[in-house]
Amino acid sequence: MFTRALLAALCLTACATAPSAAAREIRLTPEQALEVGRKIFRNEAGGKVELLTHWNANEDFPSMGIGHFLWYVPGRPGRFTETFPGLLDFLASEGVALPAWLAGSPRPGCPWNDRASFYSDFDGPRLKELRVLLENTIPQQARFIADRLERALPKVLAAAPASQRAKLEERFYRVAEVPNGVYALVDYVNFKGEGINPNERYKGEGWGLLQALQLMDDANPGQPSVESFARGCDRALTRRVRNAPPERQAAEQGWLPGWRKRLLTYNEP
Repeated sequence: MFTRALLAALCLTACATAPSAAAREIRLTPEQALEVGRKIFRNEAGGKVELLTHWNANEDFPSMGIGHFLWYVPGRPGRFTETFPGLLDFLASEGVALPAWLAGSPRPGCPWNDRASFYSDFDGPRLKELRVLLENTIPQQARFIADRLERALPKVLAAAPASQRAKLEERFYRVAEVPNGVYALVDYVNFKGEGINPNERYKGEGWGLLQALQLMDDANPGQPSVESFARGCDRALTRRVRNAPPERQAAEQGWLPGWRKRLLTYNEP
């Protein structure tokens, strides 16, 4: 669990100024990034190295790293935003040496065609090499996730109805000005995205940051705002499950308890 001093250091760097999407940034020190990364790693993979390379039984793609970054098979794009190639680009920009088979631009797509071939090769050299890379770059992965949050708010506000923008921005900063609220925002954007991708919809309704902010209450500043954000996330995910197509209902219902357990970590002071 984070110490209060460490969590306080994760607050937005200009939180004493008036709210402005352009004026505030999230900057993590290497130590802070490691702590955030470890907590996200526990959320996504229970802290197990073998789950840094994972293929869910109900999905058509594998999930990589502490954030379960999606990696599509070439020619089979999905409805969700692919994030693993972007992580590889970020690691390379940070000076991390990538395995030769992941070099090149654009980055290669997932070389395993299905879950069966992925797990038959699980102890092969490529996946072993990939797990070593991902285990050794937890702080960089956390910074990649935090960078995504920095870019998220302007996109969310641009996608929201004009009449809602001021309220959504105020809610965002009320959450971000609480120490554990920064972690909640960073984690949720990585977990369920910004909520602006039109393909990430069931019955026309999304479940990302935009929708969580829309569905949260106008709570008092401080910890109540973080708890309200967690409730907004729960409402967005519950609605997602309710709206899921029949062929995904069983899987989505099975994931919901684990999602809710994850949201409880947002309220930890």
